[in-house]
Amino acid sequence: MSAALEARGVALSFGETPALRGADLIVETGEIVAVMGPSGSGKSTLLHCLAGILVPDAGEIHALGRRIDNLNEAERSELRRDRFGFVFQFGQLVPELTAEENVALPLLLGGVRREPALRRAREWFGRLGIDGLERRRSGELSGGQAQRVALARGLVGEPAVLFADEPTGALDSFTGEQVMDLLVDSARRQGATVVLVTHEARVAAYADREIMVRDGRVTSPAVAS
Repeated sequence: MSAALEARGVALSFGETPALRGADLIVETGEIVAVMGPSGSGKSTLLHCLAGILVPDAGEIHALGRRIDNLNEAERSELRRDRFGFVFQFGQLVPELTAEENVALPLLLGGVRREPALRRAREWFGRLGIDGLERRRSGELSGGQAQRVALARGLVGEPAVLFADEPTGALDSFTGEQVMDLLVDSARRQGATVVLVTHEARVAAYADREIMVRDGRVTSPAVAS
């Protein structure tokens, strides 16, 4: 296996407050890794560095065979758009758009024409059990439905890496399990690498490997055995 993502001695502070203190991590291609830790441990900050959303103060981030922490914002934005997918805790759907338009958004931003993008987006509604919701807006969806739309949006572009930050945090246990079943199954089918931030052991159990972040450092284990 080859590494899809690697953090080497990553440090980042917000003002005087250190969030990461020399974090090291390797995520292999096709691996699903759960990043766990107490609130304030730095686990979400680590995900944002791996995804090129945040730039560390020190250390290196490598993704898909290239170093990315020294790229400019436009280059990192292009990488996120073309190679990465994202699912966040509250879905973060655009309220003015319909469900199918939300799913198609990464394709549209990548230059795909509207009708082909919407056709590809609609294919996901059947796969994720949300047929008939294509024209609804986020305010007309339940929490579980909205999170499935967010999952479709994260996967529609067939990303090499899917980043999921507390994807079930706003859901009840049953709905959360449904979303995780769909997330893992869809990622496996596409061969995507997944980095999953969670504080819930039942969610982490879906991963191939769990790592723990404490006080801004990866404490166990940073590398697959």
